[in-house]
Amino acid sequence: MKNLLLEINNGIGYVTLNRPEALNCFNYETLVELGDLVESIRFNSSIRVVVFTGAGEKAFSTGADLKERKTLTEDQVRRNVYKIRSVFQAVADLPQPTIAAVNGYAFGGGFELMLACDFRIAIKEAVMALTEVSWAIIPGAGGTQRLPRLIGEARAKELILTARKINAETAYSYGLLTKVVEREELMLACEELANEMLKHGPIAIQQAKFAIQKGMNADLATGLDLEAKAYEVLIPTQDRIEALEAFAEKRPPNFQGK
Repeated sequence: MKNLLLEINNGIGYVTLNRPEALNCFNYETLVELGDLVESIRFNSSIRVVVFTGAGEKAFSTGADLKERKTLTEDQVRRNVYKIRSVFQAVADLPQPTIAAVNGYAFGGGFELMLACDFRIAIKEAVMALTEVSWAIIPGAGGTQRLPRLIGEARAKELILTARKINAETAYSYGLLTKVVEREELMLACEELANEMLKHGPIAIQQAKFAIQKGMNADLATGLDLEAKAYEVLIPTQDRIEALEAFAEKRPPNFQGK
């Protein structure tokens, strides 16, 4: 991959947007690579938690590559917007828990990638915004839908319609971030969160995520049915039996994801 890096260590997959000279913005080539990588992660049982971050110290991602965008035809713009929306939906649909390690600017599509993750941890110096209306467009990769679901309609309208830039402390107070840390503590904080999940049953983690995400956009009765179906998946697993045996033997369980 030209524009991305992947490292796998102790059950965590680290995906790095690797265009620091362009503030890790998304050109079409990067979107294609990211889509392919996310698909491969989905079916990689050695990756149980995914951390997304940006290379360098300036930016998580500043969104669409505007230099490329200026050269595109209208049809190519439609292609790019469709691609970024579908790729970020694939990120949101990953069965593994996902963490955005926000190491700097998160604008436009970078903000939307952050929203597609389950958790967001940012450094104190991070600045973030959905800046699209200042370019006479709107967020096109999920921002108008995910942000109000996360922080409420009125607050989301305020940020989107003003293109206002906010710092990490403000984002945390809005409920957008899980945690705010010093730069040198960013990956440690992500790994601490990841490790809290890694010690539990991997299939259970994935089924719980599935039930929450699908149930959030359904009525309560449908959500309860989804939860029941997700639970049914777990009953015949070896991990469930291992948890009971470990409890009886007063030892930590050894989950295998089976």
